Amino acid sequence: MRIISGKLKGRRFSPPKNFSARPTTDIAKESLFNVLANRIDFEDLKALDLFSGTGSISYELASRECADVTSIELDPKHHAFIKSTIFELNIESQVIALRADVFRYLKKCSRKFDFIFADPPFTLSTIDQIPDLIFDMELLNEDGLFIIEHSNVNNFASHPHFLEVKNYGKVHFSFFK
Repeated sequence: MRIISGKLKGRRFSPPKNFSARPTTDIAKESLFNVLANRIDFEDLKALDLFSGTGSISYELASRECADVTSIELDPKHHAFIKSTIFELNIESQVIALRADVFRYLKKCSRKFDFIFADPPFTLSTIDQIPDLIFDMELLNEDGLFIIEHSNVNNFASHPHFLEVKNYGKVHFSFFK
């Protein structure tokens, strides 16, 4: 896996072979960040990366000079990998990795974010609840953007905050504002 752009462009990181996470592919991640580059200014963002897995999205945000990234991952092996990679990439001042259940974290979170990205397991039975929880808890700043990565099984088009969906093969990104 590699970092697509920014100050860490080209840096590689390799999760252990026994990881159960399904990381966002480099092609999908590059396409997503190309879209985002035309919509948001990364430098001033307060970002939240939910179901962080390998931490790929958090590293990409930090590489693009995002100074405030919170990475949430429950699995202890994945969390430890994210923490060690943050250290290896020397981005400890930009990214904080918390080991927590995403749903509990969101229900107790008192911060607001400019950008929230969620990459839950595609088979998660409660995936459809995530957008409601984000908006019910008022976790997005007024002009904030929320994106959830999902398979073609999920369709968020009827959600009141839904903007659009971008498809990259089997990977779908639904945008909310």
